[in-house]
Amino acid sequence: MAYSNLQIFIVELIGTFILVVFATGSIVYDMQTGGTLGIAFAAVAPFIALVIGIYCFGKVSLAHFNPAVTIGYYITGHISKIQIVVYFAAEIIGALIGSLFVMTFIGTEANLGANAPNSDFSIFLIFPVEVLASAFLMAVIFTVVYTKGLRGFGGIAIGGIVGLDIFFLAFISGASMNPARALAPALFSGVFENLWLYWTAPYVGTVITAFLFRNKFRNQK
Repeated sequence: MAYSNLQIFIVELIGTFILVVFATGSIVYDMQTGGTLGIAFAAVAPFIALVIGIYCFGKVSLAHFNPAVTIGYYITGHISKIQIVVYFAAEIIGALIGSLFVMTFIGTEANLGANAPNSDFSIFLIFPVEVLASAFLMAVIFTVVYTKGLRGFGGIAIGGIVGLDIFFLAFISGASMNPARALAPALFSGVFENLWLYWTAPYVGTVITAFLFRNKFRNQK
């Protein structure tokens, strides 16, 4: 069944909203508890959000919820140029509404959950780590699509790689992997110094992976 761009827009907006609320809200809430929940809580929250979003909306929009993932899907021929605009608009609006929700109902600590790299490390390590995290995410997504959903475990696989990336790599790069998720809390908190990182590295990672998978999808078609 083919879905309209309006349907895609709606589910992408809702899915990105859920993701941002869980991903950033968990960080804000953890700060309110004095950091007692830790990185495990921050990793599990977006995992749950993605599982919900993918199983609810995956058949409609392929459940991008991430502009960098959208670009990857464009490179492999899954979406058209005009659909890039639809996805980007939905993802950014959904993320902004998500941050407004967090600010209104959860709190404003930790810059609304904005991503931040670890300044103890060099940018020459931080940038490649963020690229790597995003490349891993795109690789798992394409594996799920290429294998027709891993027999129903696609949502767990994609949510799982995001959780693992955050758990093991966030202490270096912040492990955003998602420009929309990074943009919204940065805008509302007024903290922009690290935004350039999350609007460059994730795209590099997903584009590299997309070119590696492009021939596989062409052959499959």
